[in-house]
Amino acid sequence: MRFLIILALCSLPSQLAFAQGPAGITADEAAVRAVVARYVDAREKRDPKLLEALFTEDADQMVTTGEWRKGRENVVRGGLASSQANPGARQIAIEVVRFVAPGVAIADGRYEITDQGAAAPRRMRTTFVVVRAGASAWRIAAIRNMAPTDATR
Repeated sequence: MRFLIILALCSLPSQLAFAQGPAGITADEAAVRAVVARYVDAREKRDPKLLEALFTEDADQMVTTGEWRKGRENVVRGGLASSQANPGARQIAIEVVRFVAPGVAIADGRYEITDQGAAAPRRMRTTFVVVRAGASAWRIAAIRNMAPTDATR
């Protein structure tokens, strides 16, 4: 009996390291999803300081027009200009988060802009590369937006 108690106590740290929250989401996955949610919020608020805080210094973004924004300053400036030129409510629904290395995640999902004046929302796909910056903070290192050829996807 004593052996089982010792074994259970010894395995507790490893169980905590891989602890999962609601619906099987790990703490790291939840943090990655939270960074994307903060990105959407900062874009909606059109707040350059909030946006800047989310990106690594060398972040880049490829948008559906083919423009490649390189560096945090250009990503923030371009995102704010895009929000101005493309009004409407933005929603990003992350569907999959995959960890490709310790501290590196790829988050894929649907990106939709609903314009009050447009008949149909603008639908895209998006990929975020998110990296751990420091002990617990996650930052966006890259964004890739894609316009699907089938608008229903």
